[in-house]
Amino acid sequence: MSRKTLTTSTGAPVADDNNSISVGERGPLTFDNHHTFEKLAHFNRERIPERVVHARGTGVYGTFTVTRAMSDVTIADFLQQPGQQTEVFARFSTVGGGQDSSDYARDPRGFALKFYTAQGNYDMVGNNTPVFFLRDAIKFPDFIHSQKKHPQTNLPDPARMYEFWANHPQSLHQVTILMSDRGIPASYRHMHGFSSHTYSFWDKDGKRSWMKWHFKTNQGIRNLTEDEAAIADPRGAQRDMVEAIERGDFPSWTAKVQIMSEQQAQDYHINPFDLTKVWPHADFPLIEVGQLEMNRNVDNYFAETEQAAFAPSNLVPGIGVSPDKMLQGRLLAYQDAHRYRVGANGNQILVNAAKCPVHHNQRDGSMAGMCPVTGHGAANQDSSVNFYPNDINDGEATPDSTVAEPPMPVEQSAWINRYDTDGDDHYSQAGALFRIMDDSQKDQLAANIAGGLVHATGSVQERMLAQFKAADEDYAARVHAKIIVQG
Repeated sequence: MSRKTLTTSTGAPVADDNNSISVGERGPLTFDNHHTFEKLAHFNRERIPERVVHARGTGVYGTFTVTRAMSDVTIADFLQQPGQQTEVFARFSTVGGGQDSSDYARDPRGFALKFYTAQGNYDMVGNNTPVFFLRDAIKFPDFIHSQKKHPQTNLPDPARMYEFWANHPQSLHQVTILMSDRGIPASYRHMHGFSSHTYSFWDKDGKRSWMKWHFKTNQGIRNLTEDEAAIADPRGAQRDMVEAIERGDFPSWTAKVQIMSEQQAQDYHINPFDLTKVWPHADFPLIEVGQLEMNRNVDNYFAETEQAAFAPSNLVPGIGVSPDKMLQGRLLAYQDAHRYRVGANGNQILVNAAKCPVHHNQRDGSMAGMCPVTGHGAANQDSSVNFYPNDINDGEATPDSTVAEPPMPVEQSAWINRYDTDGDDHYSQAGALFRIMDDSQKDQLAANIAGGLVHATGSVQERMLAQFKAADEDYAARVHAKIIVQG
């Protein structure tokens, strides 16, 4: 390997990288220390704002291989032929903690995939759970505030967490999963991934169907208890993933989907766009689509993992969204977060850049002009026309059925209003989940809940116990017994 010459950021060779220019051996520095100043000024700017959620994560590359052609339900280019392969970048993460937090917090895990397809990047931005705490994006900032550190002490405060949950029974299903034995995955390789949200497919005739993604780990599920997590390497999940790939033990997942027709959605007994609920597999069985394998580590954590920008609005022809209210909010929030963190031209950063030609009329802004892949992911900062329509029809849209999403159905005679969902059934699915657990799992769930709930006020405890009882009387009884023991 040839040795590289040290240069400045503009390419000039550096004569000395160990000693600044000074007035005599013991004197002050002079103002012509441009190389020293460049290093210090850049160092001051080496960090970008930390993600508010999903701050601590691990990024890896891999491939997605189709095992069943999905051309009968979607025109998505990367799902058309068995054996078809697409490069993927994945980021696995914890949710609540910062970059300095532990990989083994009791917390949902982010499961985000970026498919570099021939028709643009498709992002599947999900978690390791099939549901979430909320069904409406308006409550997301409040929820995260309640889960973060106390604003005065800067310490974790389980009392505030349960106060929020006590006032939002819609969270019970996800709380039951989080506090169960699956609340602390042993590694990113040993957990499932889900879109959680409902998305849509549409076919060549413009026929829409609703769908959910499921990525089932081929390594098997492994989890840690509270005691095991307390003594685990706080960087263990990241270390596990990096080292597994380095030794050629490539983790993989079987990709499956659930599909529901528009008519079934209209008639189904639960709201199929409610993020706090699952679609029963008995009614909507899993259909295998492909295999996901992660097989290459990043070259630079900051440039790739830290600057990776996933967004559920990064869609491709054949895949669309749904009326899911949490998803609708994320369509704005995620892209807006990336513009704040990595700038208006964040999609020109190599890890985010499309592998197919890019042409649009967006111009200028911070970091404009980066062209990371010759001929691909074009920065679009040239002298060509930058508006449409124009006299040479450059950059013409393609509004036909090959790319245009069909109209989204809405309720007939629907009124634009705020709709209260407090009266919805928050308990049936949480109770059903509790009842399929064995006694050991039920006791672990109750103990994990009581460990935090014991710090809450009597009023919060009463409201939470009422939720558990509405799900299953035994659920409430076990939690109450653990509170007495731990209190």
